[in-house]
Amino acid sequence: MLLVLNVLLTWWFSWASGQETTCNFPEIKHGSIYGENRYKQVFPVAMGKYFYYSCDWSYVSASQSLWTQITCTERGWSPTPKCLRQCFFPWVENGHSASSGKTHQEGDTVEIVCGQGYSLPNNQSTITCAESGWSSPPECIRFYSGGKCGPPPSVDNGDITTFSLDLYPPGSSVEYQCQSFYVLQGPRRITCVHGQWSKPPKCLDPCIISEEIMEKHNIQLRWAAEKKLYCRTNDIVEFICKAGYYEMSPHHAFRATCHEGKMEYPTCVREK
Repeated sequence: MLLVLNVLLTWWFSWASGQETTCNFPEIKHGSIYGENRYKQVFPVAMGKYFYYSCDWSYVSASQSLWTQITCTERGWSPTPKCLRQCFFPWVENGHSASSGKTHQEGDTVEIVCGQGYSLPNNQSTITCAESGWSSPPECIRFYSGGKCGPPPSVDNGDITTFSLDLYPPGSSVEYQCQSFYVLQGPRRITCVHGQWSKPPKCLDPCIISEEIMEKHNIQLRWAAEKKLYCRTNDIVEFICKAGYYEMSPHHAFRATCHEGKMEYPTCVREK
């Protein structure tokens, strides 16, 4: 019995030592590996295997290279793939900053000095580059005594539902609406409190699916024949391959979701 146990233990240690570390597909927020649709089915991969990844527009890797190499090691992917936001700091109207005209990286904090009678929202003196952009707009706005507010802040691709006034008494509120196909994110209504407007909403970009994009991926809309389609954030669009082509991307990729103007398109290839 002891001999059998020793044989089994020897076999187990030999088997365990022969196992290679593998790495799963690297899910990279705001980025993707080169040839993702082509190589995704080969994962997990063995130790020593390497790939290159790039970051989306307005994001950058720690190396700040267009393509960054990552290698599968016994501790996982090295270096850890990550895409950091880049925030461009413009010139500040009614104020100044040493960072004007410079590009900052996620986590950086910038100090702004506003002119007399102006201030940042909520009387802040700094703003931070975050994953979604600046923590608040780099704008110095007029501070009105007596708790009154000036015109409400502007919103890209959106506007208030009433005519803008020069002055609003404390407690006043305005409501925003977005242009067609843009989706409102955040509070629809903001309020004047202590001479400052509460944080306004954003209008999220739609996705524009054009004939050129579908032609590039050899796909077409499953339920419609339009040559151009506009869809809102979080809308799901179904695609199929053009006649004479077959699916190269995973089948689930043909139900694509619009996310703030971006969409991962499936790809089809010509039948052999």
